[in-house]
Amino acid sequence: MEIYILLICVFILLNTKVNGQDSAQVNLTLLAHAADIGAVCLDGSPAGYHYAKGFGDGANSWMIYLPGGGWCGSKKSCLDRVKNNPDLSSTKNITNTYFGGILSPDKNSNPDFYNWNRVFIRYCDGSSFIGDAVDPESKLYLRGSRIFTAVINELLSIGLKNAKNALLTGNSAGGLAAILNCDRFRALVPNANTLKCVSDSGFFIHAKDLPNVEGIEQTFSSTVQFHGITQFLPKSCTSRMNPGLCFFPENLVGDVKTPLFLLNSDFDKFQIQVNLKPHPADSAGWANCTNNINTCTRAQLQIIKDFRNTFLETVKGLSNNQSRGLFINSCYIHDFLYSTQRINSANSPRLDNKTIAQAIGDWYFDRSSVRLIDTKTDHPLDCKIN
Repeated sequence: MEIYILLICVFILLNTKVNGQDSAQVNLTLLAHAADIGAVCLDGSPAGYHYAKGFGDGANSWMIYLPGGGWCGSKKSCLDRVKNNPDLSSTKNITNTYFGGILSPDKNSNPDFYNWNRVFIRYCDGSSFIGDAVDPESKLYLRGSRIFTAVINELLSIGLKNAKNALLTGNSAGGLAAILNCDRFRALVPNANTLKCVSDSGFFIHAKDLPNVEGIEQTFSSTVQFHGITQFLPKSCTSRMNPGLCFFPENLVGDVKTPLFLLNSDFDKFQIQVNLKPHPADSAGWANCTNNINTCTRAQLQIIKDFRNTFLETVKGLSNNQSRGLFINSCYIHDFLYSTQRINSANSPRLDNKTIAQAIGDWYFDRSSVRLIDTKTDHPLDCKIN
C-alpha cells in the first residue's frame, strides 16, 4: 500500500508543477541554523521554504502553505522515500517551485490573496509536519514538528510577527497538517487580527464499515508510532482511543479552536483509489474502475457511492462550530488549491454559484457564511479540470 501511495504522491507533485503555468517560480530559502535546532528533513538536510514577498495592501498579510505527499510509517518506507522520492525527503537538489492557484501572484485568478506574503514550506518529513523522533539505527530524522515551528519562527523575524491577516493552508497530507497545526499556528502568531486555517483534501475519513479500513488504520497508526506523534495529539482523543485513530480529522476537528475551512470532494479520488479497496485488495478491474469511472461495474460504483455517503455522514457528524467553513463538492478529484483551473476558472466546481476561490475569500473576510455541501449529486463528476 505504501508503494502505491508514493506513486500517487509523485503524480500529484508532477501534476502540480505542470498546472503552475500561470504562476511565478520562487526560489528556495534554507532554514538558518536548521541542524542546530534539529529542524531537518528525513535525510538530515536543512528544512526549507519558498517565500514571495507581499506588496501593496497585502504587505502585512501572510499565507503559509503546507504541500502534500503522503506519509512514511516505518524505517523501510522512510528509507525508500529518501532513496526514491528526494523531493519529499530532502532539500539537497531543490531550487525553485511554482506558485499557482491560491499562491498565484495573478490578481485576476487569485483576487483575495495574490499580493500577500506567500510561503510554501517544503514537505520532507513524511509525518504531516507533526512528528519529532530520530531512528538511531538508520539515522532517519523525523522532525516534522520542529520544521513547522522553526520555519514559522524564522518568518516571524522577517515580518510575520506584524501580520494583520494570516492563513495556514495545505493540500492532502498538508491539508491534514493544516488541521493538526492550526491552533499551534494561532499560538505562534498571537497578534494577527484575523488568523484562520484551510484544509484542502485533508479530511481523510475512517470509514470503518467500508472495505480495506484496516489499510488506512495501519498507515496512520504506524505513522503516529514511528514519528512520535502521540505527544502532539489532543489528550481528549488519545485518552479514549488508539492514538492512530486520533490522526483521522473526524476525531480532531472538534478540538480545533481556530476558525477552520474544510475543502474536499465527497468523491475524493485519492481516498477512493488508495484507501477504498474491495476484498480481495487486488480484485480484477478495481484499478481500471478508479482510473476511469466509466469502466466501473454496478457493484464497484456502489462501493464508491457508499464512500460518498459515509463521507457526508462523517462531515455532518462534526460539532456545529459556527466559525467553520465548508465546500464539499462532487468532482472526482483530490487536491484543488494549487491549481487555478480548479479554484477559479470557467470550469471550476461551483456551489451556490461560488467558485472555491470565492467561497474561501468570502469565509476568510467574513463577507458571508460559507457552509456548502453538494448533497444532490450521487455519482462522481468528471469535472474536466487539470
